[in-house]
Amino acid sequence: MRNELRTVIAGREMKVQFGGFGMLSNAATFFSYGDTVILTNVNASEEPREGIDFFPLSVEYEERLYSVGKIPGGFVKREGRPTDKAILHGRAVDRTIRPLFPKGYRNDVQVVCTVVSVEKDNIPEILAINAASMALLLSSIPYTIPVAGVQIGLIDGKFILNPNSEERKLTELDLTVCATEEKVMMIEAGGNEIDEETMINAIEFGFNACQDIIAFQKEAQAKFGKVKDTPELYKVDEEVEKDVKAFATDMVKEAMYIMDKDERNEAMSAVNEKVFAEFAEKHEGKEGDIKEVLYTMQKAVVRHMLLKDKRRPDGRAFDEIRPLSCEVGILPRTHGTGLFTRGLTQVMTVATLGSVSEVQTLDGIDEAESKRYMHHYNFPAYSVGEVRPLRGPGRREIGHGALAERALEPLIPSMDEFPYSIRLVSEVLSSNGSTSQASVCGSTLALLDAGVPIKRPAAGIAMGLITSEDLTEEEVLTDIQGIEDFFGDMDFKVAGTEKGITSIQVDTKLKGLSNYVVKTAIRNARKARMVILDKINECIDAPREDVSAYAPKTSIIKINPDKIREVIGAGGKVINKIIEDTGVKIDIEEDGTVFVSSVDHDGVNEAIKIIEGITKEAEVGEVYLGKVTKITTFGAFVEVLPGKEGLVHISKLAKERVNKVEDVVSVGDEILVKVTEIDSQGRINLSRKDALAEKEENNE
Repeated sequence: MRNELRTVIAGREMKVQFGGFGMLSNAATFFSYGDTVILTNVNASEEPREGIDFFPLSVEYEERLYSVGKIPGGFVKREGRPTDKAILHGRAVDRTIRPLFPKGYRNDVQVVCTVVSVEKDNIPEILAINAASMALLLSSIPYTIPVAGVQIGLIDGKFILNPNSEERKLTELDLTVCATEEKVMMIEAGGNEIDEETMINAIEFGFNACQDIIAFQKEAQAKFGKVKDTPELYKVDEEVEKDVKAFATDMVKEAMYIMDKDERNEAMSAVNEKVFAEFAEKHEGKEGDIKEVLYTMQKAVVRHMLLKDKRRPDGRAFDEIRPLSCEVGILPRTHGTGLFTRGLTQVMTVATLGSVSEVQTLDGIDEAESKRYMHHYNFPAYSVGEVRPLRGPGRREIGHGALAERALEPLIPSMDEFPYSIRLVSEVLSSNGSTSQASVCGSTLALLDAGVPIKRPAAGIAMGLITSEDLTEEEVLTDIQGIEDFFGDMDFKVAGTEKGITSIQVDTKLKGLSNYVVKTAIRNARKARMVILDKINECIDAPREDVSAYAPKTSIIKINPDKIREVIGAGGKVINKIIEDTGVKIDIEEDGTVFVSSVDHDGVNEAIKIIEGITKEAEVGEVYLGKVTKITTFGAFVEVLPGKEGLVHISKLAKERVNKVEDVVSVGDEILVKVTEIDSQGRINLSRKDALAEKEENNE
């Protein structure tokens, strides 16, 4: 039987269909908003997975190109690996719903959101968050707290709920807020330097907007939802917990209070060895429980240190940043480099400038077909002192790269201002917390070093949170390091300029964040950002006056679009000849914009001269130095511009009477001529006599 429920959100219909399809899934829904539709299937294993210390949740966001009426490109006409955007959207769903499952739930759970229809006014990534929550609520899986997601725009000072396609082009803010009935669960934001108070108000607006969707989900669950399973939740063996705590409490506390990171890790390694050696026989086969107890003990010590002793593991104040260092130009042959160090976190970003043709082509379901500014992030094992095989970028690397890219995107100059493709690569050299925001800082340094005229420098910082078990105590931390991230409750990343915020990403391990925490994190992040920006300005306070000698030089000229075919020539003959002769790259837009780039500046100038010659039209009254190409009894044909000839009649060759053309000029001679007429058929009439007279007049 097909069940259906509808509501209206921001003036558009939201609908869920449940039952009658995907019959073997625990729950399958078609969730739609306007004509955008997500098919969501959720399933869970019958038994918990043994031997793991985490909740094995898998969220897949699958884009189908048929949803926008496209056939995939390439030779294999089917979807391949997920696009970077699809991976990011899947991560957003995961981060929103993961904390809402019961603590200790170890059953495998898979959520598959398949985009099957897309209307450009209603973006599917926001809908997927709501669809995942709805499907889980309707299933028998023990997920009982509905969560909703909305998008907020800002146009002319007014907040827009779920902006349509035209509104998204005008908005100063792209904010995603996910919330339960009580608290904010997840925030993603990109903005054009939004001030802190406006951002706080936008988040509050989004939280309130989520409530109607939550009510819709609860109504659907009450009508169609399955009876929830009673799961077997993982619990540590009580005897193991009692023994390990009695044996190791003092040792763990002593080790965790050591300020130096390396010494603290060595001390805890020694404690672990002693504990496992002590209980190797008595609690054989319970190694996972021992490990879990030790983790819980360390977490308790860190929380006591912060909440009761009011001190951080490294002795800093709660709003204090670790020591900062900035360097530029450290690699001799790259186009721009920045090295940013904050405590034991260090990121080197390298900027590479390319021609316009080197933009990234996108083959996805959204409206963008290419992008000229790219940011990539690498997190090798050596950055945390470990040994692991080097592999391609995973979800984390893609996510952190996209976050840093979003932070800087509003500051990148337009193609007209700076005609280059731009690629940034952030190499994490050392990681002890907040490498994504260190990437923002390193990228700012690299862009300035590369001579990119960004609007303003940007910096990023990660805020953390420590709460008591009963959530009555909350401490917001500035610039969290690894231990505070690992044992803490929140990773609240904020990037921006002195003017305002350009990006936010918030993750939490709790069932939501209070209004106080959100406000405090945003306001304190600004204070920290200003300190970092001062340090960046001390290192380099403006873009280099010119790009690197090893970067291509790019110039732009405009030609009449009707002349494009002449520049290209039959089968590309003309343009390929220019490229071969000058060694440049040439990109021509449909509107007649021509980008010419090469490391050789002389080559660029020569290519532009040739193109201008091909496309320039002769003008009546202008004087040209032309070459005689042909002689007849009635006059001489002279090439005044490449491929453009005119006739100098015998009567116009000289002041005096001319009996024979050959008496004055020969083929190959260069002579001054003046355009006297261009007739209706485009034929050019020239006069050497008038040109010489004008020259004499000017000399006088």
